[in-house]
Amino acid sequence: MEALLAIGAEAPLRERLAARLPEFGLVCAADSGLDLLHAWGVEPDLIVGDMDSLAKPELLGAYPKAEILRFPRGKDESDTEIGLRILRERGADRVVLAGGGGGRLDHLLAIRALFERSCRPDEWHTTGEELRLVAEGERYSWEAPRGETVSVFPLATGAGGMASGGLAWPLAGLAWGPGEFGLSNETLGGPAWVEAGRGDLLVVRLLASDPKR
Repeated sequence: MEALLAIGAEAPLRERLAARLPEFGLVCAADSGLDLLHAWGVEPDLIVGDMDSLAKPELLGAYPKAEILRFPRGKDESDTEIGLRILRERGADRVVLAGGGGGRLDHLLAIRALFERSCRPDEWHTTGEELRLVAEGERYSWEAPRGETVSVFPLATGAGGMASGGLAWPLAGLAWGPGEFGLSNETLGGPAWVEAGRGDLLVVRLLASDPKR
């Protein structure tokens, strides 16, 4: 089951995920992620968090069918962590994050760190970026215009045995240790793909201004 986790801060326009919205088996709002879902016209199944950053707290009463799980502000998990954990516990085998862009640097780094855990998201969509986890041995493929910027980061212990297609600078033959990465690669136009060999990868695409991309 694929699930959507809406979180606060900068988010993509609805059009980016519109075609996929009917396919999500669970939709969860983490705190001010409820503001995002309301703007999108999407009804959540779950609302979780300490509710300290909702722009419109009255929205909590606008979705009577949603299950609300409140947590104290002085907790050991962020609202995003809570939402991710609960979605996994309820059977989600793929979790898509929407929101969380811009804002505080420590929050951005915290979300980035989630990708190195066992309980982690699979995608992260912000206003102008799309991030994809490519687990060891898997391939991520997409159609890209010429000149799209793509960066690739190894997770945890590094990566090797990678392969790619449709990129100006191929990944084949590279070996990255912790802290190394491939920054600002470019697509050649048409099909593009990145395949992880040894170790997991995080692929970051900088999207064009077209809201449908």
